[in-house]
Formats: sequence, C-alpha cells, structure tokens
Amino acid sequence: MKLGRRSFTAAALAAAVPGIARADAYPSRLIKIIVPISAGSTTDVVARSVGEDLRMALGQTVLVDNRPGAGGTIGAATVAKSPPDGYTLLVVSASHTANAALYSSLPYDTQKDFRGITRLAIAPLILVTSPGKNIKSVADLIARAKAHPGEMTYGSGGVGSAAHMNAEQFRAMAKFDALHVPYRGTPEMMADVIAGRVDFGFISTVTALGSLHDGKLIALACGAEQRSSLLPDVPTTVEAGVPGSAYNSWLGMFAPAGTPQDVVDILNREMVKALKRPDTEKKFADMGADVAPMSSAEFDAFIAKDLATIAALVKLAKIPTN
Repeated sequence: MKLGRRSFTAAALAAAVPGIARADAYPSRLIKIIVPISAGSTTDVVARSVGEDLRMALGQTVLVDNRPGAGGTIGAATVAKSPPDGYTLLVVSASHTANAALYSSLPYDTQKDFRGITRLAIAPLILVTSPGKNIKSVADLIARAKAHPGEMTYGSGGVGSAAHMNAEQFRAMAKFDALHVPYRGTPEMMADVIAGRVDFGFISTVTALGSLHDGKLIALACGAEQRSSLLPDVPTTVEAGVPGSAYNSWLGMFAPAGTPQDVVDILNREMVKALKRPDTEKKFADMGADVAPMSSAEFDAFIAKDLATIAALVKLAKIPTN
C-alpha cells in the first residue's frame, strides 16, 4: 500500500525527530512530574495525587521527582530545558510567578519557556499568630504594627513563597511595615510562630489545623478571596477590614514550551476529568484546597496576568529583588 504525500511526510518527520511526540502514540513510556520543593508539601501531595490519576488514565508509569532548591527554580529549570515531548512535566505553586518578579537572572523565561497544561487548585493560606502575643484580631495586629513601625516580624517558608507573597499583599494593603523572616520551609517557620519568636505568618490551612485545634496558634483571617472550607468561621482579610488584601495561592501543571498541541490536549483533558471527579474534589478539600481546572489557553492567560500582578506587588510593597 502506498502512503499519501501528507502521511509520508508526517511519518518521516516523527521518525526523524525523536523529540516530536505523536498524539496517537502518546504516551508510550514513563512520564516524570518534577516537583521543585521537598516531599510532604501540599504541592508534592497534589502532584502525587494527579500523577496517580494520569497513570490510571494513560496506562503508563508516572514518577514524581522532587528537585528542591533555590526557591523552586532548580526544578523549574530542569523542565524548561527538557525535550518538549510531554514526558517531563512540572507541578508547582504560585512561587513560580513570584520568582520571575524577584529574580532578574533566572535560568529560564517563566512565560516563554513553559506551556500551561491546567491550573490544578487554589489553596488558601491562613494568617496565624501565637496566643502569647495577645493579638485577637486583624485590627489588633495592624494597630500594633502601626504603633511599632518595622518592629513586628512575619515568617514564611522562603523568599517568593506563597506565604511570603500573601503576607506582602496583606501588609501593603494594610499599610504597615514589618520585617520578613524567611525560613527553609513551612515547618520551621510555624515552629517559631508557635514559640513567639516571630509575630505572625501565613500558613496553609491543612498545615495549621492541628496547632489551631491544640490552641498553639490563633487563626486571625484567611488570606484568599473566599473563606477556607476547613475554617468556615474565620473571615477573609478583606472581610476583616483590609480591602485589596486577597491573595490566591494556586497550584498548576506545566510542560516545556513547544510541546505538541495534541499532547497538551491529552494531558489537559485527563487532568480536567480527574479534577472534576467528586472523590478528587473531596481529597483536595481535605488538604484545604479547591480544585480549579482551566483549559490550557486559559491557564497561559492566567499566568500572564499573575506575572503582571506579582510584579506590581513587588514594586508596591518595595520587596527586595536580586
């Protein structure tokens, strides 16, 4: 049987260029998901959950590979430089766009070197303090900060982390100065908030729950646009009297730029299907996150907007950059 001219060209191209994936053959081998932070984090747990969904949907092994370091940029760079064939993916948090605003010499272009697959979830953070600080409300915190300019401290899991950006958004809109104390990770930061060594911080809902229930922490507000389903009685920072202070901490999946559209479509279709399942929604809700799927084009547009928003925040809050 003779191949038509178009069929022959496509077949020859696919055979000659291994990096080009064909939708009818994808996936034919192991898929790797790079997570640019340590195992056990919310991002890592979400990546393993959606990785299992991909394994079941596509019938191939899916490996989650943690590549922590340099605020998540090491893992992101690994994906940016990988072949654009759909076999190396990135699951990352909102720190991905924050890094673009904070660092002038990243080893990749945050917008040009990645193709969005889908936003996975929104994970609100909770503003917490130690009971020993005798801060009962957002109004109390702001009043104390303004009475002692630059003396109060707030912790985060690192420069550019969602907790850092949420605190900066809140601080800038509440119009007070405070000292940022970055830690290597959230557990270390939370320990110092509990001990009173730093005055406040934003922590993921599920991470804070145990200490809140034990009375080791007090929840003052939720940093997102909507209240956390795990803490429905805790107001948002906007509801607590700070307009414009909402910050949505998101999680998303990316592929290297140049990944064929057919492969992107397959990955997006299976991820969106998985995220819309009731069991997935419950699993995410138990982690303090809300599923938030998008089309690939919608997610790329979301990232472009978030990059501009974070750049404006860095300028407004006068956050030091490198």
